[in-house]
Amino acid sequence: MSKKMMRAAVLAAPGQVAIEQVELPEPGRGQVRLRLEGCGVCASNLTPWEGPEWMSFPTEPGSLGHEGWGVVDVVGEGVAGLASGDRVAALSYRSYGEYDVADADKLVKLPEAVTGPFPGEPLGCAFNIFRRSDVRPGQTVAIVGIGFLGAVLTRLATDAGARVIAISRRPFSLDLARRYGAAEVITMDDHWAIIDRVKALTGERMCERVIEAVGKQWPLDLAGELVAEGGRLVVAGYHQDGPRQVNMQMWNWKGIDVVNAHERDPAVQMQGLREAVDAVASGRLDPSPLYTHEYPLERLGDALDATRDRPDGFLKALVTL
Repeated sequence: MSKKMMRAAVLAAPGQVAIEQVELPEPGRGQVRLRLEGCGVCASNLTPWEGPEWMSFPTEPGSLGHEGWGVVDVVGEGVAGLASGDRVAALSYRSYGEYDVADADKLVKLPEAVTGPFPGEPLGCAFNIFRRSDVRPGQTVAIVGIGFLGAVLTRLATDAGARVIAISRRPFSLDLARRYGAAEVITMDDHWAIIDRVKALTGERMCERVIEAVGKQWPLDLAGELVAEGGRLVVAGYHQDGPRQVNMQMWNWKGIDVVNAHERDPAVQMQGLREAVDAVASGRLDPSPLYTHEYPLERLGDALDATRDRPDGFLKALVTL
C-alpha cells in the first residue's frame, strides 16, 4: 500500500524555500490531523529566514508555520469533542504545508459565523496582550506601531472605553487606526515632536497606558517617554534581535509598571485564542481588513520578503492552501 503524501515547505538555505512531497503525519493519542486552509506569516520567521549561525538547514517540513487554521481530517485515540470536518484554529507548529498534527487541547472550533481566514495564534496573542495591559474606561492609551497587532489593540482599547492615540510611520497604518477607532493619530517621525503632541493632547498628563508594538529600540524609547507617572508600559513588540537599553532613571522616577506581554503558558495562549474566536464570531472584531497580502504555498518566500520589507499597504501575509 503506497504512502499518502502531501506538499510542505522547507527552508533549504537562507532565503530559499523548497516545496517537497513528504509523508502525511499521523496523529498520536490525544491528537488530530488537520487539513490546513492557510497559515499566517509571523515576523518571528524572519530571523530564521535570514539564516543566523544557529540555524541548520534544511528545516523540517512545514516548520516555522504556527498560525494555521483548517479542518479536522483524522481524530486520534482518546480525543473527545472533535470530529472529522470540524473547522478549527490551531496552535501547531508545522503549518506551512497541506496538513499538520496538533494536540486536541490546542484547538478551538470555529463557529459557523467565522467563515474567513483565522490565524488564531496572533489574534489570541492580541487578546492576551490586551488583558495584560489592564486598559480601563476613560484612560488615554498610546499604541506605538500600527501593524496587525497594533490595529487589533486599537479596536480592543477603544471598545473598552479608552481614548487611543495611534502612532505609526505609514499613512496607510494611521488611516487603518482611525477605522479601528483611534481618537488621534500621529506620524512616527520626530521623537520630540511626538512627545510634544502627546503632551498637548493630554494636558501634559501623558498616557496611563502605552503599548509598544514595533520591537525596535527607538519605539521602546519613545513609549517610555509617553507613559504618565504611575502608568503602565506594555512591551508587545518582538524584541529578539539582541539587548536593549532602557532609561531606568526615567522609568524609576515615574514609578511605572513595565509589562512584557508575551505569554508562554499554553493555557493562557488558549484563553486568548478562545476570546479571539468569540469576538470575531460575535462581530465585535472584524480582522478581515488586516489580511492584506495572500500567497500560495509555492510563494512562501515572497510572503516572508513582504513581511520583512513591509511594502505600502502591507499588514499581514497569509499563505493559503
